[in-house]
Amino acid sequence: MKHEIKFARLSEIDPQEIAAHMSDRRVAEHMPLLTSTWDAKAAREFIANKEAYWARDGLGHWAFLSGNRYVGWGGFQKEGDEWDYGLVLKPDAFGLGLPISKKAMTFATADERIPFVTFLLPPSREHLGGLHRLGAVFVGEIEYDGEPFRKYRLETS
Repeated sequence: MKHEIKFARLSEIDPQEIAAHMSDRRVAEHMPLLTSTWDAKAAREFIANKEAYWARDGLGHWAFLSGNRYVGWGGFQKEGDEWDYGLVLKPDAFGLGLPISKKAMTFATADERIPFVTFLLPPSREHLGGLHRLGAVFVGEIEYDGEPFRKYRLETS
């Protein structure tokens, strides 16, 4: 059954649900910067941190809903002069990455603040077809917080 994809604020999601999501080993496999344990307190701190980006930049990360069910989080975060896009889905929602990202890229294209979007992917991410279908191009290998990532860029203007 296909459900409408909706974007909500992370503050609308129960911190326990986010903690359970981020504690799943299948999620951690592709998140080399995820090194601590998640509980409700960590989730509340995470939500507060992401809400601070909204206050600072007028944009940030959303909770993604399929119908009314939380399926993950992600969105845009300003890194210097660039808007980086991230997507972290629950394992039972991995197939929703492309439709969620297409909706997010439609948002980016309509937002004059975002002339392009960057994506940082860890080397463990081998299936990049969805990224290529969006039109992103490989920029190069970078190090972020001591971990290697592959950087891609998508023009939105």
